[in-house]
Amino acid sequence: MHHPTAPASPTHHVPKRVLSTWAAAAVVVGMVIGAGIFRTPPLVAQSLGSDGAVLFAWALGGAFALIGAFCYAELSAAFPDTGGDYRFLREAFGADAAYLFAWSRFAVIFSASGALLAFVGIDYLAELVPMDTMTRAVVAGAMVIALTVLNLQGVQIGTRAQIAMVALDVIALLALGAAALWLVSQGVAPVPPASAPAAAPFSLGGFGQAMIFIMLAYGGFNDASTLSAEVRTPRDMTRALVGGMAMITALYMIANWAYLRGLGHAGLAASDAPAAALMAFAFGQTGKTIIVIGVAVAAFAVLNALIIVGGRTLYTAAEDEPALARLAEWDQSRGVPRAAILVQTAVELALIAWGAASGRGFATMVDYLSPIYWLFLTMSGLAVVILRRRKPLVERPYKVPLYPLLPLLFAGSCACVFYSSVLYVGWSGCLISFGVMALGLLVRTGFRMTVKG
Repeated sequence: MHHPTAPASPTHHVPKRVLSTWAAAAVVVGMVIGAGIFRTPPLVAQSLGSDGAVLFAWALGGAFALIGAFCYAELSAAFPDTGGDYRFLREAFGADAAYLFAWSRFAVIFSASGALLAFVGIDYLAELVPMDTMTRAVVAGAMVIALTVLNLQGVQIGTRAQIAMVALDVIALLALGAAALWLVSQGVAPVPPASAPAAAPFSLGGFGQAMIFIMLAYGGFNDASTLSAEVRTPRDMTRALVGGMAMITALYMIANWAYLRGLGHAGLAASDAPAAALMAFAFGQTGKTIIVIGVAVAAFAVLNALIIVGGRTLYTAAEDEPALARLAEWDQSRGVPRAAILVQTAVELALIAWGAASGRGFATMVDYLSPIYWLFLTMSGLAVVILRRRKPLVERPYKVPLYPLLPLLFAGSCACVFYSSVLYVGWSGCLISFGVMALGLLVRTGFRMTVKG
């Protein structure tokens, strides 16, 4: 039944369907596996006082992420579009909410994520090649530019590079499991660190804090839905989302078991770079060097995936906003939204400069993006229920099982993480994030007044 206040769905240019399940799945895996699994496990261990609680929390995070993949599989199959969440939110909540999401993804979520990952990659490489703060910022910016140039050559070239880099990600995580198995076979027990934080007793607050970091590591799978109009069939997108998340959960469980087995709970909680510590303990400096390179590649793989899908929401929003028509430029020969990608890259470079100037590059970007990211993810979860009611006649090649329980469970869990992230970042941090989101409304109003004038 048509909702009287719902805006008519715009007619977008639909790109060619050229991507296979494997290419789309590589983007899903690449969007998720990166900095999180190599940086957040110590923070989780500090929040939870036992190995069992740590492994349970990571498994629970994987279950929530998999439910999210089910939700996005339905949305992507029913409403394939280069805008991904932008299209879903437009259909469910209207043009204004969709515009705010597009602006926030452009100015906050994707741009900050790209800058964050560039920092992570360079910080790990600095373990091998010492660099000062300015040099790290310059090299991080150079990596963003290099990957942008690569992806401007065409979507198939970008995803081929993605498949290669994701393969290295998977190998790096499996290497952690292999290191732990080697230590078990040799009868080597973890060596307690000289000084370690006291084990935290279990509490709901500590568990909630741990889930912030865990869901940060699992975040990103939804962004691959922007490729839903470019996969060969809707079911290819479904298989890519669900299969990719199942694989990620298994890899994360292997990595965390390896951390706990090789370093012990106290050693994991005390380590700033658990992957490097584990490999150094098992295989010496050679092992450390290999995993440092692997972590850097993982960060750049996610950055590459962000560039693949990053300009697509901005491109789609520009099609709906006449004043932004210059950004609605699709390069037919190469299959990429050239202008939108270039603008997003410029913002990423500006954020890298900000992060370097603050001296807290990675942390600054996490504080900047987390509340906004989880707010819109909550809305997308609710969109599954709203669109089932509002547009029941739309063909759905895939439907979420146990409807409406799973979509509501996903939206509820996202709302809890949103609330926890607000408490973690603090009101001053939220003021910046939501201030930038509000700025989008001013920009839109200014554009419209200029056009009318």
